[in-house]
Amino acid sequence: MRQKTVLVVEDEEDIQQLVSYNLMKGGFSIICAESGEEALERMGARRPDIIILDLMLPGINGLEVCKTIRRLETSKDIPIIMLTAKGEESDIVTGLELGADDYVTKPFSPKILLARVRAILRRKEEEKAEAAQAVEPSIHVAELTIDPAKFEVLVKGDPVQLTLSEFDILKMLARRSGWVFTRQQIIDSIRGFDYNVTPRAIDVHIFSLRKKLGKVGKKIEAVRGIGYRFKVD
Repeated sequence: MRQKTVLVVEDEEDIQQLVSYNLMKGGFSIICAESGEEALERMGARRPDIIILDLMLPGINGLEVCKTIRRLETSKDIPIIMLTAKGEESDIVTGLELGADDYVTKPFSPKILLARVRAILRRKEEEKAEAAQAVEPSIHVAELTIDPAKFEVLVKGDPVQLTLSEFDILKMLARRSGWVFTRQQIIDSIRGFDYNVTPRAIDVHIFSLRKKLGKVGKKIEAVRGIGYRFKVD
């Protein structure tokens, strides 16, 4: 199996070395960058399988780097894990809205970061394998069309750009319209039972989904004390 490559974008030398060391011990090939400009330059020379991106960077900050990566055809599908300062909730929300797949707050456990990298890459491989074996039928509900094979979401025929996590959550809710899912059920479904993520992250993804879907997003209802459902008229 080809060795997976991780691009580590971090300007603090001790953190960069800590992350790189643990990822190399875990069997990954590492590319390092200390600024947003350097990260984009290195990606042009060698495409990584996943990116660990610090938000506080000199020059172009991490949020701008994330936005640029998602705009480029050659990199828009590369998973991104953000490194954020503890308590910077607004940055976490913005990063997820811009297309990041996950986040880890500093200080963090290298083992947890490694587990998250593996979980996201494993999920990507599983999705590729499933796509190759069978074509999942499209979902049509309200004014929404979801095509799992094309990773495409249309609202009244207009395309909507979603992150991998947002797409999986929407597909889960829309496929069983009217069913109520707890936050933990959503986490287990899209991430796997061994994945360490908080219910708050699901709330952030739901908020972003509603915003991107416009009026159709209002169909995603919060059921107090339980979780979420896609409302059936």
